[in-house]
Parts: sequence; C-alpha cells; structure tokens
Amino acid sequence: MRKLVLAAAAIATVLVPHAIAFQSKSPTGASTYFISPKNGDTVGQTFTVQFGLKGMGIAPAGIEKENTGHHHLVINAKLTGNALKESIPADKSHVHFGAGQTEASVTLPPGTHTLQMVLGDHNHIPHDPPIMSDVITITVK
Repeated sequence: MRKLVLAAAAIATVLVPHAIAFQSKSPTGASTYFISPKNGDTVGQTFTVQFGLKGMGIAPAGIEKENTGHHHLVINAKLTGNALKESIPADKSHVHFGAGQTEASVTLPPGTHTLQMVLGDHNHIPHDPPIMSDVITITVK
C-alpha cells in the first residue's frame, strides 16, 4: 500500500504543474490601477508603489472568497496566453503581495522600466477575465 501511495504522489508531482488550473471569475467592471508612481514618472532607486482595486475586495493568498484577490507586480515582463491561466510565478519580474498589501517599497536599478499590476486569486492565478492595470513606464534615476 505504501508503494502505491508513493507512486501516486510521484505521478501527481509530475502531472499537476503542467495542468491549467481553475480560474476564479471576475465581476464586470473590476479594475486594478497604480496610485503611484504614475506613467512617465522619474523615481529614485527605492520608491513606493501604491496600487488600488475597484469592484473587488482584497484577500490574502490562500483565502478563497468570491470577488477577491491579491496584487502581483509585473516588472519588465508580460503575462499573456496560457500564463494568464496559471499561477503567477514568484521571481524578480513577478512580485507577490499575498498578505493583501496595497503598497510596497520597490528597488530597481537605474534605467527605464515597465510596471503592471495583475490581480491573482487565492492560488495566485489571474481571474477570468484577468484584472490587470495598464502598463506604465517609469525612469529610475
């Protein structure tokens, strides 16, 4: 019996990451947006990002509640195609705010950068349809 359980666990580990997960539905008119910085702003290397949400509520990662989610900051990258149906990765280009934060201190190297907010559900999966801010461009001095 133990070998059967171990074999099932091994198969699940291989198959599950490749499956497209269930997406939470988003209500009509919901949106996320930047409060600051604004498109075209010049900021210092460490700056505060403030983000807002309209038409939905904030809930921490792992808390499943209809019409809620938490923010993810996408830096110099885009989520498109199947990436909008899968858990958002956690790396230097995809910053998770799973505790339900609505602002954060961000440090970036000097230069031009793009930023976008994407709302994820309790499993970090974008909603259907996705709730994404406009892409903004900032200059870090």
